[in-house]
Amino acid sequence: MKEDIMNRLSLRISNFSSLIEQDKIYVDKTKFIKKMLDQGRKYYFLSRPRGFGKTLMISTLESLFQGKKELFKDTYVYDKWDWNEKYPVIHLNMSEETNMSPEELKKNQL
Repeated sequence: MKEDIMNRLSLRISNFSSLIEQDKIYVDKTKFIKKMLDQGRKYYFLSRPRGFGKTLMISTLESLFQGKKELFKDTYVYDKWDWNEKYPVIHLNMSEETNMSPEELKKNQL
C-alpha cells in the first residue's frame, strides 16, 4: 500500500490534466479557485515562492475554463461549475521563453 501511494505522488508534474490522467495524487484546491472566481474581480496577482504550485493552479484554471469536466470528477467544483460555458484561454509559459532582451522579444513576436 505504501508503494502504491509513493507511485502516485508526483513532484515533477505541474500540468493538471497530466496529473489526473496519470492517476497521480491531486490535493483539491478547486474550492478556493471557485471562491476566488466568484468574487468577480477583473485581475488577480498570484504570488508564491518557487515550487508552491502556481503553474499547477494556472493549469487547473485553464482546464476549468476549457470545460474539461471529466478531469474534475472527484473535485469540489465538479457539480458547482457551468460546464456548458467555455472561455478562450491564452497560455504563455514564460519559463520556456529564451529571449534575452526586450529587443529580441520584439524581433520574435508572432
